[in-house]
Amino acid sequence: MSGQRTAAVIIASTRAAAGIYQDECGPLIQDWLADHGFAPHQTLVVPDGDPVGQAIGSVLSDSPSVVITSGGTGLSPDDATPEQTEPYLERQLPGIMEAVRRRGAEKVPTAALSRGFAGTVGRTFVINLPGSPGGVRDGLAVLEPMLGHICSQLEGKNEH
Repeated sequence: MSGQRTAAVIIASTRAAAGIYQDECGPLIQDWLADHGFAPHQTLVVPDGDPVGQAIGSVLSDSPSVVITSGGTGLSPDDATPEQTEPYLERQLPGIMEAVRRRGAEKVPTAALSRGFAGTVGRTFVINLPGSPGGVRDGLAVLEPMLGHICSQLEGKNEH
């Protein structure tokens, strides 16, 4: 791969998209990505539901190295990020989400309710993180030791 790896962030929140409250998760994710050498590609704040799928399709058309969504992974009637993500995934990585849920459940038992996916689309890694700052921190902590390796593998580098 030539150049710096890029990342897109999608925040799924009807209230944040409407300006009812300020999203806190997007800046956390953006800062973490920058600290790990990813160039900002795009950050979108969209309502829950179909707009999440539209945003995923839009950012995937630019083939970023990573797409991280936050929000819409719970049980509320409008939480649909997993359903909007799954059709795009070519290969799922369930172990990553199991680790995210396990890490979160050590602090908050309801973390086990997160329904997010992780997987790949071509050379892009996609992950659905919860919509709370704590859930995002847990997810990023799980990704910390492996995201570089995931990207290298998707770039065709056989680092082990």
